[in-house]
Amino acid sequence: MSIRLAGVLLAAAASVAAAQGADLTGAGATFPYPIYSKWFADYAAKTGVKINYQSIGSGGGIRQLTEGTVDFGASDAPMSDDEQAKLKTPVLHVPTVMGAVVITYSLPGVDKALRLNGDVLAKIFNGTIVKWNAAPIAALNPGVKLPSNDILVVHRSDGSGTTYIFTDYLSSVSPDWAKAPGKGKEIQWPVGIGGKGNEGVAGQVKQTPYAIGYVELVYARQNKLPYASMQNAAGKFIEPSVQSVTAAAVGAKLPATTDFRVSIVNAAGADAYPISSFTYLLIPKTFADAAKGKKLIDFVKWALHDGEKSAPGLDYAPLPESIVSILDQRLSQIQTASK
Repeated sequence: MSIRLAGVLLAAAASVAAAQGADLTGAGATFPYPIYSKWFADYAAKTGVKINYQSIGSGGGIRQLTEGTVDFGASDAPMSDDEQAKLKTPVLHVPTVMGAVVITYSLPGVDKALRLNGDVLAKIFNGTIVKWNAAPIAALNPGVKLPSNDILVVHRSDGSGTTYIFTDYLSSVSPDWAKAPGKGKEIQWPVGIGGKGNEGVAGQVKQTPYAIGYVELVYARQNKLPYASMQNAAGKFIEPSVQSVTAAAVGAKLPATTDFRVSIVNAAGADAYPISSFTYLLIPKTFADAAKGKKLIDFVKWALHDGEKSAPGLDYAPLPESIVSILDQRLSQIQTASK
């Protein structure tokens, strides 16, 4: 796993080095960066089309798209109506893959994977539960000898779709969290220290004993960090995996008319992992540069069909065929020249 990911990231570094020669530019979410990097490298090898992508967080991607400095954005958090109103041209939310946000931790002396639920997690991240051996954590982990050390919370310091997914989940399971601090790409964290990007949070947790944080699944695996099983809406403790994320999408029962600005956290279903989400490319619905628009649409169509085959190998769940079919129809309606 780590060797494969290392190859992906090396390819990404080469892409950045050649940024000035890119045919298309994009920016945004770190959550899907490992698979996007592979897609861009594979597509360049197949077609010669070079795509430069800056992994700067969902908030940064939306900001650059709004300012018109990139051809497309990427976000784990769907754009709000207010954000969309600031755009020069409307965008299409194109789900690309689904992934899991996992709760990772550094807990010396504890080898068994922890079990957590939403209520306990909200109380850890709001500073109500401050010790690893606190009764609510111990009750979920019978037989595990938990240390009495203080819990060090690590959260994102940048505008982040991963934060949106995580706080969307906490808001769905904890009425107190929903009131404050609530959900968003950026929130006022009650406690903890920040790390930039999924990479920064994973790095902080790895080097800090007794820390806890949230990252996309592949970043936990890359850093050889443990991650918790989470209790889902059906009461079962579920490990994050391609299969349990797929189960979350099935449990969400999306309407056929959806614009895909939807949440699948805490979805119904016995096997659903509760902190699951789509991640999106934000594609303008019209392009002043017809050639550039065609290149982007051709890439997205390739990604939705050929690119999806790479998803399980990097711990992402591919989109169901029913969703790909809807997206194929919508992409065909995009204008590659402004009227």
